[in-house]
Amino acid sequence: MNRLVFVLLLSFISVFGWAQPSIGSAVPDIKLKDTNGKVVSLSSLHGKVVLLDFWASWCGPCRKSNRQLVKLYPDLKAKGFEIYSVSIDQYAADWKAAIKQDKIPWLQVIETGGWDAPSLQVWNLQQIPTTYLINKEGEIVARDLEGSALIKRVNKLVKE
Repeated sequence: MNRLVFVLLLSFISVFGWAQPSIGSAVPDIKLKDTNGKVVSLSSLHGKVVLLDFWASWCGPCRKSNRQLVKLYPDLKAKGFEIYSVSIDQYAADWKAAIKQDKIPWLQVIETGGWDAPSLQVWNLQQIPTTYLINKEGEIVARDLEGSALIKRVNKLVKE
């Protein structure tokens, strides 16, 4: 019986100790370099509704998501919305080429290191693209919203 309790406890710790930040939790800060080499923190966007976006230039679904966001971004930005995209590309040149090719106008930062990148470890990401919608108070309110669901939620949050 003691062995069963130990195994269950160990399983609980491993699952919840390495879990991604949950809905309603405060956002762990990220401080990374943008395309100009300037360090920009996620917390600098406090007071805005923010989509935290993890991606890479080599990720097909990420690039598809970029194309969708490019269409939505101008109208939402005018309402107080911002995107903080974190690339896990190994090479800054690949990242910058993808930004240019996808015509991405929002804030981009990079953390080379692939899946071993420190921010991915903090967020315990298992796949990309992964997005988190963050309210003005800096709390996670949704994960992986797209299209009309994202627009609807952002419109509601910017009015609060």
